Amino acid sequence: MSGSEFYFNVDSGYLEGLVRGFKGGILKSTDYLNLAQCETLEDLKLHLQSTDYGSFLANETRQLTVSTIDQKLKEKLMTEFHYFRNHAFEPLATFLDFITYSYMIDNIILLITGTLHQRPISELVPKCHPLGSFEQMEAVNIAQTPAELFNAIIVDTPLADFFQDCLSENDMDEMNIEIMRNKLYKSYLEGFYKFCKKLGGTTEEIVCPIIEFEADRRAFIITINSFGTELNKEERETLFPTCGRLFPEGLRLLANADDQDQVKMLLSIMLSTKRCLKELELDREKRH
Repeated sequence: MSGSEFYFNVDSGYLEGLVRGFKGGILKSTDYLNLAQCETLEDLKLHLQSTDYGSFLANETRQLTVSTIDQKLKEKLMTEFHYFRNHAFEPLATFLDFITYSYMIDNIILLITGTLHQRPISELVPKCHPLGSFEQMEAVNIAQTPAELFNAIIVDTPLADFFQDCLSENDMDEMNIEIMRNKLYKSYLEGFYKFCKKLGGTTEEIVCPIIEFEADRRAFIITINSFGTELNKEERETLFPTCGRLFPEGLRLLANADDQDQVKMLLSIMLSTKRCLKELELDREKRH
């Protein structure tokens, strides 16, 4: 036995064992069938007691509500996630951090949009996802422009690297907030994709196609939502993530689309091309 084999999975072996244990605790199809038969939340609690979720409502003595169950599930998720993150070595630690960044982006946009509509920050913060929480969240409402938001708040958060393309002196109106959201997601997805590509191996094989799908999905959504707005075609194209399978030709066609019919036509062409490529691949495998 070589010396290197003594150190196999020395950094992540413990966490891998935990992941396998948590995977075994995921609800089965029979559990969901039983849950579908529950007529009250107390019935649901009773059934969950026989699963790995049995303890998360154990100390809840008040009458159950949907919001209570949602809160307790998030608390369970946060406890498990932070335990993993606190015991993770690189590059797993950075990978787990990347997972939280999308929630941070959504939280920032929620807070900005809420304050734009005169909602108190104390009411908005509890609505934020805990995976995307950061210390400066409650100060988001003081920023009047993206540049102010960055200089006063974002500069000290992990989102600073993704925020460079969002800096402007434009006011925080609904259009500019949506543009900022899409620019942040573009930078985030491209950064996450680059990180997974660099890692290679199973991470690249499994995670990169997921990011590619999300990038293409966002490109379609941005295109459809831009119809009938002040966003011109050139500005629309700058919001598209370039790490999806649509890049580059598909993104160019989406950028020049004038209505939903053209988007549908592009999608049908893509699906037909994908089917043809799959058939060619299957035919090649048969011949070999």
